[in-house]
Amino acid sequence: MKRLVWLCVFLLLASQGCWAQAPAAPPVAEQRATGWLDAFNSGDKEALKSFLEKYRPSDLQFLDGLLGFRGQTGGFELKKTEESTTTRFSALLKEKNSDQFARLVIEAEAAEPHRISTFVLNAIPRPPEFALPRMSEAETIDALRKYLDAETAADRFSGAVLVAKDGNIVFSHAYGLADRDKKIPNEMSTKFRIGSMNKMFTATSIMQLAQAGKIQLSDPLGKYLTDYPNKDVASKVTIEQLLTHTGGTGDIFGPDFEKHRLELQTLQDYVNLYGKRGPAFEPGSKWEYSNYGFILLGALIEKVSGQSYYDYVRKHVYTPAGMTSTDSLPENEAVPGRSVGYMKPGPGAWHPNTDTLPWRGTSAGGGYSTVEDLYRFAMALEQHKLLDAAHTSTLISGKVATPNGEKYGYGFLEENESGMTCVGHGGGAPGMNGDLKICQGSGYILAVLANIDPPAANRASTFAAGRLPLKP
Repeated sequence: MKRLVWLCVFLLLASQGCWAQAPAAPPVAEQRATGWLDAFNSGDKEALKSFLEKYRPSDLQFLDGLLGFRGQTGGFELKKTEESTTTRFSALLKEKNSDQFARLVIEAEAAEPHRISTFVLNAIPRPPEFALPRMSEAETIDALRKYLDAETAADRFSGAVLVAKDGNIVFSHAYGLADRDKKIPNEMSTKFRIGSMNKMFTATSIMQLAQAGKIQLSDPLGKYLTDYPNKDVASKVTIEQLLTHTGGTGDIFGPDFEKHRLELQTLQDYVNLYGKRGPAFEPGSKWEYSNYGFILLGALIEKVSGQSYYDYVRKHVYTPAGMTSTDSLPENEAVPGRSVGYMKPGPGAWHPNTDTLPWRGTSAGGGYSTVEDLYRFAMALEQHKLLDAAHTSTLISGKVATPNGEKYGYGFLEENESGMTCVGHGGGAPGMNGDLKICQGSGYILAVLANIDPPAANRASTFAAGRLPLKP
């Protein structure tokens, strides 16, 4: 009798669709994505190595770097799946240690064992659907202070931070050590290497020459550098395309740079090394970040002004802006108060970035400054001490879309921080990171410099910009 009852119950449940069934396995590409996330987030070297050996062996060479990246980010949270098919998976991720979002795209091979054929992980602006609630200024400063204290305690921040509103500094503080061996603390007056932030000074100089009628932005480079080696670059690439990274002029970093790093002492040395290259693509057809393009702009400044690039920016940018602690002196010259840069390419201890530095900074980057000088530069732009209103607007306004969702102007990046439009530029290389944000409409200026690897400074500036009130 009992057997009959249980049989009837079984048949009833089955007929009504109530019998539990095992859930279908996710598509293969999603399995690979979640497998990578689990291995990465674990922070366990053997787990990540085992996953890569099976499904992404080409990335085994980056194993230590990935573990270092895991230490920086704290891992990722999967916030939203955008696409999930048999061979392709796309999702929005968020760093656990910061507000930074990223887009993960994974494509898996159709055949067993379904290795990962494409892996892309790019930082993106915070999506509007995940916008942070805006705070008052006082609440944001309090949250920023706590954030920086925690990041410094975790050895993820070392540097200086400045926040100003309508010409008044509302927060400034230095953290960590400028020299870890000598136990010298960072101060607000500490000079930090600024990487690509020099591009703002170079672009401002170019616009000064344009405002004075000495150049036309639509002119080809060869009109001024008449002996430039590659004729296609000379005749096809315009000054405007160099300013917006659309000229196809390529980078300076790689094996050639490593081989000649200490021999590249003038802008002409870079032109001698890279000047025979043709455009990587049809000039004007797309955006691709080009450090060499800004080397060429520096060479143009020298040709038109009759001064060295360094003398020009000192006289026409730093001095009128009141920037007394900014320059690009060679690395073999002692610079009082300049911090040591510390890098950590993988798990382990920080060590100086000395062996990675160029002989001196260039028009593309590599100089040094303070957060207070960067603030003075921003104020000089806003007060039209460097350019008139029309040329200032042309300089900083976004013109060309970048793959990360921002717009690039002339040496300035225009980005949206959850509804707050900011212009400026960041800089990053091993042992250095910086960011300047001039947030239009709200009156805020944010300057952050760090003497450790990216993205230490960018995280701090983004943290503040995402929370400060949008309007006065």
